[in-house]
Amino acid sequence: MTRYCYYAASTLDGFIADEHDALDWLLNQEVDHTPGSPGLYDDFITGIGAVVMGATTYAFIVDQVRESGEAWPYAQPAFVFTHRTLESVGEAITFVAGTPTEHRDAIEAAAGERDV
Repeated sequence: MTRYCYYAASTLDGFIADEHDALDWLLNQEVDHTPGSPGLYDDFITGIGAVVMGATTYAFIVDQVRESGEAWPYAQPAFVFTHRTLESVGEAITFVAGTPTEHRDAIEAAAGERDV
């Protein structure tokens, strides 16, 4: 059975972005890179077979990719929920509309034996 995992950082008062919808506070945090450390992203993402996000998160990642000149950060298939037409910046990005339930079979198939 496929597990669905939510991975996010937030401030102690429960916000992800600041009052200007920026994540500067997050991108400037020191991270403990000791293998097995709680919250270590590299350990988390190796167990993920498909990534699901909304259009705002996708747009943020696209902006970061363009600013840094780096490639799309996910090797896994990515499903972006949106009601807009968006430009794809990587392979295996699927834009979908509707409810997650409507796309569950496709997302789980893309994840294979790993988590979503």
